[in-house]
Amino acid sequence: MRTLYLDLGMGAAGDMLCSALMELLPDPDGFMTELNGLGIPGVVMSREPSVKCGIMGTHFTVKVNEVEEDEELHNFHCTHSHGHGHHGLSEIRHMVDRFAVSEKVKSDVMSIYDLIARAESHVHGVPVEQIHFHEVGSMDAVADITAVCLLMERLAPEEVIASPVHVGYGTVRCAHGILPVPAPATAYLLRNVPVYGGRIEGELCTPTGAALLCHFVDRFGEMPVMQVQNIGYGMGKKDFPKANCVRAMLGERAGLTVGQDQPIRVEKNHEPGRTDRVVELNCNVDDMTGEEIGFAMEEFMAAGALDVFTTSIGMKKSRPGTMITVLCRENDRDPMVRQIFKHTTTLGIRENICHRYTLERSVHTLDTEMGQIRRKESTGYGVTRAKYEYEDLARIAREQGMSLREIKKKLGL
Repeated sequence: MRTLYLDLGMGAAGDMLCSALMELLPDPDGFMTELNGLGIPGVVMSREPSVKCGIMGTHFTVKVNEVEEDEELHNFHCTHSHGHGHHGLSEIRHMVDRFAVSEKVKSDVMSIYDLIARAESHVHGVPVEQIHFHEVGSMDAVADITAVCLLMERLAPEEVIASPVHVGYGTVRCAHGILPVPAPATAYLLRNVPVYGGRIEGELCTPTGAALLCHFVDRFGEMPVMQVQNIGYGMGKKDFPKANCVRAMLGERAGLTVGQDQPIRVEKNHEPGRTDRVVELNCNVDDMTGEEIGFAMEEFMAAGALDVFTTSIGMKKSRPGTMITVLCRENDRDPMVRQIFKHTTTLGIRENICHRYTLERSVHTLDTEMGQIRRKESTGYGVTRAKYEYEDLARIAREQGMSLREIKKKLGL
């Protein structure tokens, strides 16, 4: 399984996460050109080498109208004003919609902004629609968030695991005055996430960093057994006694190999399986065609749903209907609700929080006399299963002009 592990021993900020992930790319300079071509108003982004405690990494810089955001000020300066130089979610959404990026990236960007807006709304006690952000801070954040979302799409990890988050201690200066570390919005975002204060004074995790983690990280804990293929160091601006960086490690969790007669056996994670929390969203419809329901299901999966399925039901007045069930991560709940209302005729959605038990999954690529075939293995809770990838078998069957049954028999599967 393609796994991204984030070492957050010095917290997380948008620029640090961006820098760390960018170092995992084969052509980071080309990616920077792509970023600057998005047309974020007044924004110029750059990357430069940075050394912290003798470790070489990358620092990502965003300048808005040739001014770099003051690191001492909070990245998100909430205001209730609608005056000049402030942006609300609607303005930011309109801007993001014009970016030449995939719909998935646009959805990720706005989901992360929604998380931050809800946190600020809770902290300040005002409705989300009254939350506005200062121009420089919001443009800086749009750049950081969009860059990370693009990088996650480009790297395409199947799972993201992160260490507990070091948030620091002390106080931080923001537009509203002096606040404790972690700042209230950051603390709200990191609910149910393992965090610690440590011995380093300062704000190590920003609201932008916290929101990015909440959206992308599947679970927090120790680094799993994995075959690391690439490592990136994203440097912060400040200097501390400890290297101020986010470390990103990309690799395989369970021995994926290509071009070997036998897969390299890597020690498996000894967890009996995995548990996590997912959101189950249900709605009933009786006035949609099968094609319309099929299209909606495809859109939900493209938007990040973990699973989508339908159940035939009987509705009022003995009308036959369909219950559509969408499973998603908690951080994807709100954008998924919008997708369901957009693509179905339902007038209401029910929500259940579910605990999910899953087997640990791994993939091996085997060389055979008829070509490469992937084998999926699942283990946990005293169970071990293996299944050969259908698409690989179908490809070979077409190439050889044989049936699937004949291919399996010939390969001894």
